[in-house]
Amino acid sequence: MFLAASIAVFAVFFANVALGAFAGSAFLGDVGEMLVLFAASILFVVAILKRETTEKKRKSSG
Repeated sequence: MFLAASIAVFAVFFANVALGAFAGSAFLGDVGEMLVLFAASILFVVAILKRETTEKKRKSSG
């Protein structure tokens, strides 16, 4: 769930950067772009930590 959310938020960031570079019409400002990238990073870290916890539990019980 968190990994999918991270990918979706990063896609918004990428679309903003691509539109800004090729069309000159980015829909987020600098602060908004920073917050979207920060949210994608946090969601990715949460997804990785949850996966590591699941793997640890699986290894210790098996």
